Amino acid sequence: MIDQADISRAYDRIRGHVRRTPILHAPKGDLFDDLAVTLKLEQLQHASSFKPRGAFNALLSQTVPESGAIAASGGNHGAAVAYAARKLGHRAEIFVPEIVSPAKKRLLQDFGTTLHVVGKEFAEALEACRRRQEETGALLLHAYDQPEILAGQGTVALEFEEQTDEIDTLLIAVGGGGLIGGVASWLRGRRKLVAVETVGTPCLNAAREAGSPVDVAVSGPAADSLGARRIGDLGFSAAQAFVADSVLVTDDVVLAAQKLLWDRLRLIAEPGGATALAALVGGAYVPRPDERVGVLVCGGNTDPAKIVAA
Repeated sequence: MIDQADISRAYDRIRGHVRRTPILHAPKGDLFDDLAVTLKLEQLQHASSFKPRGAFNALLSQTVPESGAIAASGGNHGAAVAYAARKLGHRAEIFVPEIVSPAKKRLLQDFGTTLHVVGKEFAEALEACRRRQEETGALLLHAYDQPEILAGQGTVALEFEEQTDEIDTLLIAVGGGGLIGGVASWLRGRRKLVAVETVGTPCLNAAREAGSPVDVAVSGPAADSLGARRIGDLGFSAAQAFVADSVLVTDDVVLAAQKLLWDRLRLIAEPGGATALAALVGGAYVPRPDERVGVLVCGGNTDPAKIVAA
């Protein structure tokens, strides 16, 4: 597993390239009538998700060949790699599945990357990406199962702790394991860490039940950001060591959490970005009366009109 020193070095490496995203203290009555919550607004990061942290760390800590960087993604990781590569003067080639949202596809096109839409799920896009990488020799940036990526993602927890010490429990959405692995590797049990997944993207929950990573079926509105078929080995190891609880939320509750963020705070989050909050909205996680809860809003790449009109 990566350690806190890896994450501290990653933060020193990337801090001039990423935003220090704000936190928002929502006292009782702001978001929930009977619960205060502290949100980390990572949907305000470059490319509208936490992903540039890992992308910049991977590109800045390795030699990038003339053929540039290559990645497979449900959308957010690809956008982050495309953004970071452009800022650092490298080429980028990105593979996404057909379920990529129109908002994420437009963002990738805006960044001027070479874009391939391949297969119905992330796993198929990843397979095509690996074949192309063997042809070009480009630097492969795995979306979630690579030490440099985990260390970069872990900087969001480092930053969160610098901004406030008034958190007992942190709720984090889980996709392939890069974010939860990085955050867990930074916190190392100092605060209670709760992993949140949708019923259609349960790769960590299923792995915890099985005792090792297993394949799962992927579906639902959060699948383009959380839809890994199998949890990464690095993320799973960190989660086994330091994640206190793993809960599942329904798709309807995720959409309700999106709407709540808009209605109460005028914040836009994509389904995956609202998944951690959905654990509170639907009661999958019930805090103690005195528990101080933090939630990472991890992405905002969606069509705002769909949320506003809901």
